[in-house]
Amino acid sequence: MTSTIVVPDHVSFVDDAEALQRAVQGWGTNEKGIISILGHRTAAQRQHIRLAYHELYQEDLVKRLESELSGDFEKAVYRWILDPADRDAVLANVAIKKLVNPDYHVVLEIACIRSPEELLAVRRAYQARYKRSLEEDVAAHTTGDIRKLLVALVTAFRYTGEEINARLAKSEAGILHDAIKDKELNHEEVIRIVSTRSKAQVMATFNCYRDDQGTSITKKLLGEGDDHGTEFSKALRTAIRCLNDSKKYFEKVLRNAVKRVGTDEDALTRVIVTRAEKDLKDIKEYYYKRNSVPLEQAVAKDTSGDYKAFLLTLLGKED
Repeated sequence: MTSTIVVPDHVSFVDDAEALQRAVQGWGTNEKGIISILGHRTAAQRQHIRLAYHELYQEDLVKRLESELSGDFEKAVYRWILDPADRDAVLANVAIKKLVNPDYHVVLEIACIRSPEELLAVRRAYQARYKRSLEEDVAAHTTGDIRKLLVALVTAFRYTGEEINARLAKSEAGILHDAIKDKELNHEEVIRIVSTRSKAQVMATFNCYRDDQGTSITKKLLGEGDDHGTEFSKALRTAIRCLNDSKKYFEKVLRNAVKRVGTDEDALTRVIVTRAEKDLKDIKEYYYKRNSVPLEQAVAKDTSGDYKAFLLTLLGKED
């Protein structure tokens, strides 16, 4: 765990709840007060603060903050304060609902990067919140091969051990090679390998592929001419990148978020909020190595106001 948030040694949930109430009371909201508390509490502590707040004021802290804050800052605080599984359920739902072109990569991220237990918790949270299953909604908003791939991934419960079968890795690397060569990426064997094998096993398969073919499978998927730039090949490539090296994947999401004209706040918020308590320190190091600019500096340059202050707090930057 390489968390970036800085948590004080002693925390009183009642004191926090009272301080947050003062921050949202009366004229004008004290955004700095909100950041100084919530930006320095773990997921478990934030849940306790919500409970204490509810007991003291008979009011849901999340709803109160939603009504007092606005814009990107409100969205970031809202996502941060939710229980992680519930937050992933919300992120998945927002992504699926983008009717014109559903945001496959967010669903792929959740399905391929979370642990099997975490993914199960997301599916439970999704059902509790939306009264439908995650796989049902994914299936309803997709068609064809993409549907097969996404439904297989969101319903997977992978083995989590480190044991690998080298012979199997070699034979499945061969299956992947043939599928790419024959332009049959949507082959059910490809979907089966990517969606059911443990992460250790699937990484062994990708390594075998690289050793045998002299190039990584993601490069191969990218370089297969225009007919391979299909939605399915992009989705498959994202899934493989998420399974293979999530830090590298997240670095690229962050780089793209701040590089484009007009920042992609959704992507920026999502990565920082979902990884702050997990591996954001590693992602930051990787970002610096790739871009020779500290992530904090890139974020500070591209954001402003309370939103900027909040993201920098989650990145572990002390005032």
